[in-house]
Parts: sequence; C-alpha cells; structure tokens
Amino acid sequence: MARLLRKLTVVAGAAGAAGRYAKNHPDKINNWAEKAGRFIDKRTKGKYHNKITGAVQKVHSATNGK
Repeated sequence: MARLLRKLTVVAGAAGAAGRYAKNHPDKINNWAEKAGRFIDKRTKGKYHNKITGAVQKVHSATNGK
C-alpha cells in the first residue's frame, strides 16, 4: 500500500508540473498537440480522425488557444 501511495504522489507531482508548464507555455502545448494529432492521424490512416480532432480542440480550449 505504501508503494502505491508513493507512486501516486509522483504522478500527482508530474501532473502538477505539466499543468504549470501548460499554463506558462500554451503556444508550445498547442503546437505539440497539433503535431501529435497529425502524426497519429497519419499512422492510423484517418480511422480516428474525428476523435483526434476533438482531442486537439480540447487541448486548444484548455489552453485558451484558438
């Protein structure tokens, strides 16, 4: 049980750091989301295009992007 709590603490710390980075650098996060979306869309040959587009749009709205 103690190991699980330590792992959860590490994950929570990483999530907090990621959130702070995203708040300070929304332009970079949006750019990475776009690149990742295009990469995944290409690799899946468009099979999940709508889901990928929706996820990228959620990233944009979460970072107050366009």
